[in-house]
Amino acid sequence: MPPTTISRKLTIDDILDLRAYEKVRAEKKAEVIETKRRRRIELGTVVTVMFESRDTMWYQIQEMLRAERVISDEGVLDELRAYNPLIPEAGQLCATIFIELTSGSAMREWLPKLVGIERSLRIRLANGRDVAPVTDEQHDATLTRDNVTAAVHYIRFEFGPEDLAAFAEGPVQLLCTHPNYLEAVELAPFTVAELAADLGV
Repeated sequence: MPPTTISRKLTIDDILDLRAYEKVRAEKKAEVIETKRRRRIELGTVVTVMFESRDTMWYQIQEMLRAERVISDEGVLDELRAYNPLIPEAGQLCATIFIELTSGSAMREWLPKLVGIERSLRIRLANGRDVAPVTDEQHDATLTRDNVTAAVHYIRFEFGPEDLAAFAEGPVQLLCTHPNYLEAVELAPFTVAELAADLGV
């Protein structure tokens, strides 16, 4: 990972209290919707990958605090501990995998078939190298099952110097090597540019 002296992680001072957040919520929601549009990748028919950022996680935390009416510092710190691991530092990309199923029958069909999908994603670079994911340790223990997968997973990709240069040059593909879900998609140039900023290239 390239050296960096400033962490991107959120602190309690970054979080607005409920009244202050209500004043800016509509504006921030519109901003984050646009940010997510550039970062959301449809991978096949049932999997969506969202590359997270400091902004998307700030919004997620604020929305959780709002929904739960949290006003205590300890409550805010709990949310920070949960979501800060999904903010990429330089040289990293962090992503949430969503298995998009809308019926009980689809869940019964797909969730057993996709066990291990969180370890099956790859970012393929122009130099032919694949960057494999690291599953998020904090969430892995509660999400990993032997016979059925969860509908949400959290992963990160860690890039070496050669990989960073290749990512910046493009093109970049996101692919899944799971035997029950072989899919690939080329990232749009605006997505590559967005994620390159996360990587610091």
